[in-house]
Amino acid sequence: MRFLRPALLCLLAVIALPAAFAQAIDYDRLDQRLTRLAAEEDMVGLAVAVIEDGEIRFAKGYGYTAIGGAPVTDETVFRWASLSKGVAASQIAILAGQARLNLSDTVAKFKTSLRLPGGGETQATLEDVLSHRLGIVSNAYDTTLEDGRDPVEIRESLLRLKPICAIGECHTYQNVAFDTVAEVVEQVTQAKYADAIDASLFKPLGMVTASIGRVGLEASPSWARPYAKRERDSGPPRPKTVNDDYYRVPAAGGVNGSIRDLALYARAQMGLVPDVLSDTALEMMQTPRIYTSREQSGLSRRYKGHMKDARYALGWRVYKYGDAGTRVVGHRGAVEGYRSLILFDPERDTGVVALWNSSSRLPVGIEFEVMDMAYNLPPQDWMALDTDSAGGGK
Repeated sequence: MRFLRPALLCLLAVIALPAAFAQAIDYDRLDQRLTRLAAEEDMVGLAVAVIEDGEIRFAKGYGYTAIGGAPVTDETVFRWASLSKGVAASQIAILAGQARLNLSDTVAKFKTSLRLPGGGETQATLEDVLSHRLGIVSNAYDTTLEDGRDPVEIRESLLRLKPICAIGECHTYQNVAFDTVAEVVEQVTQAKYADAIDASLFKPLGMVTASIGRVGLEASPSWARPYAKRERDSGPPRPKTVNDDYYRVPAAGGVNGSIRDLALYARAQMGLVPDVLSDTALEMMQTPRIYTSREQSGLSRRYKGHMKDARYALGWRVYKYGDAGTRVVGHRGAVEGYRSLILFDPERDTGVVALWNSSSRLPVGIEFEVMDMAYNLPPQDWMALDTDSAGGGK
């Protein structure tokens, strides 16, 4: 964990770094690969940033904000989708550090709208919510949210579901239920969720384009329009309309921001802005709580087991990367017309972030190509630019 870093840095001061640590990321190669990726038929716009040794060494846009529109830059705003969950976890960790709440507090203590089978809200803790261990079916009532129903009403109706495991015993990914975190934040801070996040994270980290909600996205000087893949015919992706569905669960999917702001946020998650996110807060968020077999199965199938031991922490996924089993932290996100990813090594202060405005899975390979470079591993065609072997997914 990060709290061991002072001793590690002292040790490295007198011991020569191994070759893998000395290897720099090949940014010319990366730029060439991303240029090719952006030209793929199912792509529209893309933005990528790389943090290496704690510094933002690369931040660039590719393609367009819309078909026939302006070019994407490092300040173009995209939706972050489920990367918003790490933002929510960060806010809870900050409040815990201020002794304004505890992870062991039950949901019922805050009188939120969440109701679970058998009165489970009196047992489920904030830790259970943030690690998706509520014992109900995955993505409970997401389709109802997409049909326009009030998320408060949906959370109240969850009590009618049949439990699939005891609270705390299994991982079942949530959106509507997860968003009860926003209710907790508003009660504790006595501020709107968006305002609380802005004051605790966005402003202190210098994130000038970040916002929560559809208005913030569409008010941005440069913002990427959403597109989706055509299912039955070839051709460019079809345009979609931005809707409020997942903006209505802001802790689960409400954040917007540019790739440069996402890189600033990633640096903070590496422990490089301790005045905002302390080592204690990071340990709280990034310590795994439960093994996620479904995630691991997908990784093994699509990426040849390149990432192993997939676990969920609080709003974050944690893996072992490559044969060396190096610990990395990350998450991916998807809402209609947008996708996102973040992956970093918190001990190396190195990682990658990406945002794109289509449903293409090809950019998922970016994280593998960058981290393979960082670890001096043999290059592979993870973006499937030369083959059809790579995949992707949320």
